[in-house]
Amino acid sequence: MPGLRLDIVTAERMVYSDEADLVRAPGSLGEIGILPRHAALLTNLTPGELRVRKGADEISLAIGGGFLEVRDNRVLVLADTAERAEEIDIQRARAAEERARQLLAERRDTADLAQAEAALRRSLVRLKVARRRRAEEASR
Repeated sequence: MPGLRLDIVTAERMVYSDEADLVRAPGSLGEIGILPRHAALLTNLTPGELRVRKGADEISLAIGGGFLEVRDNRVLVLADTAERAEEIDIQRARAAEERARQLLAERRDTADLAQAEAALRRSLVRLKVARRRRAEEASR
């Protein structure tokens, strides 16, 4: 069965470009699973974990939201931010989580609160993706 062509792009770089058997992405209404010959689709993505399966391998990425388009066995992800699990600096992600929690505790104004909540979600996703990779490596 022919696979999917997957490209994950941010404003800064091409994060991933390869064939895939399955793509799981964090859609605004829940997780979306894309298999070969999927119907055309355009949807927005929320911050979360995007997983790519190719054969027996699975790759995890932390994305900060964006858009996903499926058309003609091609999946294009235009992500606000995207990091492969191995690129995530856990210490930096923990520091970002702590800063966001401090801002939430201070509750200065509504704009700050929304930004702090978004930053907290992003840092928690990054930590989840990085920890899952570390656990998988340790179990091998």
